[in-house]
Order: sequence, then C-alpha cells, then structure tokens
Amino acid sequence: MSDSGNERRAKRSPSQPVSDDPWAKWRQPEAAPVPPPVERPAPIHREETVRLAATAEVPAPREPLPVTEARTRPTGTLSPIRSAAPKRPAAKKPFKKPSTAPERKSPGEAAGVPRAPTPQREPGAPPAGVRLSKVMSARGMCSRREADLWIERGWVFVDGERISELGSRIDPDADISISKEAKQDQAKQVTILLNKPVGYVSGQPEPGSTPAVTLISAETQVRQSGDPEFRPWMLRGLAPAGRLDVDSTGLLVLTQDGRIAKKLIGEDSDAEKEYLVRVSGELVKDGLRLLNHGLELDDKPLKPARVKQINADQLHFILREGKKRQIRRMCELVGLRVTGLKRVRIGKVKLGDLALGQWRFLRADEAF
Repeated sequence: MSDSGNERRAKRSPSQPVSDDPWAKWRQPEAAPVPPPVERPAPIHREETVRLAATAEVPAPREPLPVTEARTRPTGTLSPIRSAAPKRPAAKKPFKKPSTAPERKSPGEAAGVPRAPTPQREPGAPPAGVRLSKVMSARGMCSRREADLWIERGWVFVDGERISELGSRIDPDADISISKEAKQDQAKQVTILLNKPVGYVSGQPEPGSTPAVTLISAETQVRQSGDPEFRPWMLRGLAPAGRLDVDSTGLLVLTQDGRIAKKLIGEDSDAEKEYLVRVSGELVKDGLRLLNHGLELDDKPLKPARVKQINADQLHFILREGKKRQIRRMCELVGLRVTGLKRVRIGKVKLGDLALGQWRFLRADEAF
C-alpha cells in the first residue's frame, strides 16, 4: 500500500514527454509560440557610409520616413510626452454669388463725361479750393449742416461726379447738383408762421420764461388748403429765424429749412422787417432823422432804416438788420420809450389776420 502510494506521489521525471500525461494541458498552460528572430542589418557607421557611397558599392542611406505624429515635450523633468494637438482646419468662407446688378453711375458718367482727376498738391501747401458745404450754403442751396448731411449720404454731385467725403474742396465756380433724394428730403422741411404773444421768448428759454415753440400744436393751427397734417416730428429741428423780444408780439418765423434761415438771418441778409411801435416821451430835435440814419449801437453805425411817425404815440419802422432790442434802444437815444411793439411783416410774408397765439404753415406760393 505504502509503496503504491509513494509511487503515485512520486514526481514525474522531467525527461518524460508532456504528451504522455493526459492531464498535462490542465496542469501547465501551453506556452505562446515565440516568433522567429528578425535579422537586422548591422549598423553602418558614418565613415563607412561615406566610403561606400563614394565607391558606389552601397547606395546612400534612405531619407528618414516622415513622422506622422509630432510630439512635444512639456517643460519639467518628470512630465510625460504628449502628442501635439492636431491643427484645426481653417473655416471655409461661405460661397458668395457675384452680384449681377450694374454699377451705379453718376449722371456725368452715364452721359459719357469722364471723371475729373483728383488734384495733387505739394506737401505743406495749403489745400486748394473751397469747402463744398460752404459753397452750397453761399449759393443758397441749403445750410452747411444740411450740405454735410447730403454729402455724407452721397446726394451731391460736382461737375457730374458724386462727392461723398466730408470736407471736400472744389472750385468755387464748379457746377453743383443734388439728387432727387436730397430734393425730397428738402421738400419735407416745414416753415411755420406764429403770432407770438408777450411773455414768450423766441429762442432758447430763459429762467422763468417759456419758449414760443411750445405754442405749436394741432389745437392752435390755422388750417389752409393744401396744408400737410401736423405731426409732432415737425417740431424736431424747428428753430426761430430771427429774434422777437419777450415783451414784443407779432410775426415769428420758425423753420427747419436752412435756406430760409440763411436768407432771413444770414450775415448778408437784406430781408426787410416791418414793425408798428407805440411810444411815449418827447422826441428830441431831429430825432426822426436820426432814427432813419445816424445812430450807433455798440460803437457800430446802424444801417439806414425807414422810420415815419403815424401819430403822436405811434411810429412805423422798416429795418434791414436785427440787433438785440434794436428798436427799443434806438428810441431811447432820441428821448422815447417803447410801450408796445408788433412785427407785421418779414420780407414778402405778412402776419395778416393771424390771431395772437395761433400759427400756420408757410404756403407753397409764399416766399420771403
């Protein structure tokens, strides 16, 4: 028994083939097959490579294969090597279909007139010509502010060429025209005639006073045939074209049109203003003659006026200038004090029967 047990416990000889043991595949896993060794050519030293290449016995060494993935080593001695992030392809621009619309040409180009060459000037020389907006204002086409706006929008043409750069200078005798858009914009501008009461200032409001523009509303309008309907936007940019004292009444012109403002209050304006003036006091000798011509205000001689006496306490004035409180100061110089003043005409436009505090639009058949 013991011998047989010992024989069963005896170890199998290592020289015994594995195939004889039926339990061998469960006791010991089969080893993975070992691939045969790959023979690699012996490294060639640089000197040997040069010698062989020179004798044409061995071809020159091949160029290294391109690296498909670039690697960058971060800073630090223990940082792992990471692959560089691949570059993102550039975004493709969307395809834009070429425009087939014909290029807009100026009236001069359409008629076959070539563009005028841009004048060249030497460095340091003063700019030639006059500002376009100044020429347009001087010709009465519009105000300089309007001219700049039209130029910026491309509505102005000089000798048939469109001008859209602010500050452009031109020949003062050049031909200037405006587009239909500019004419339509100008046609929308309104001019209002107001019979201003006492207590309202014509321009910027003073402390404790009310501007006359606050009287402009639909309730105080006198409607005429062909008048546009009053809209609040018509008050935007509405400015008085001439002064009328807070203590005076009569015709006050408020306009959005720069041409009218320039004609009435410009430096070279010669529009007549007619007044009825009530006075008190004793007129000095030759006082009426002095009122017509011969007085000075602020050390400057006044332009000739037309003044006549209606009755003992009323005078009739026609002036071609409008200095601050001019009639009142003129009367004081000849011994009179103004107790009432009413303006009844500006240029060719009369106050008429417009009631105090009411207003109307300037009609298309009226001009100053």
